[in-house]
Amino acid sequence: MTPAVRLVKGASIDFSLHDYPHQKHCEAYGEEAAAALGLDPAQVFKTLLLAMDKGLAPVAVALVPVSHQLDLKAAAEQLRCKRLVMATPEAAQRSSGYLVGGISPLAQKKRLPTLIDSSALALARLYVSGGRRGLEICLAPQDLAALCQGSFARLQHSE
Repeated sequence: MTPAVRLVKGASIDFSLHDYPHQKHCEAYGEEAAAALGLDPAQVFKTLLLAMDKGLAPVAVALVPVSHQLDLKAAAEQLRCKRLVMATPEAAQRSSGYLVGGISPLAQKKRLPTLIDSSALALARLYVSGGRRGLEICLAPQDLAALCQGSFARLQHSE
């Protein structure tokens, strides 16, 4: 059981766990989860760790649908930072305690400010990593925000 699963099981919320067989060659983890579980990619959110500069420790977490890209400028504005970059995989793993492809926004080793794309508010339920490749947690966006002390903001690139 992952720390994320322990957290949701200990909370008084409605959630479900969804296992799927992770393909070792696949590196598009969120898209893989959506396809394997037959979900709309707009319902599956990827967990991204952000740093002030390449090589530095992550300073924040951003969640966006796997169908979209993160707007780093929008995230920086929300966090009142001058500039943000994607954390390196190594820094993301050290900070979160999870492996890339299985980084959950829940029960990370180090709690960081967390932003959730506002598109989540239109969903009754969304899916996030359960803390390992091949495991998703389905829960209400408001429950996710409460569990990770996250806030909602527009974070995806306009199309």
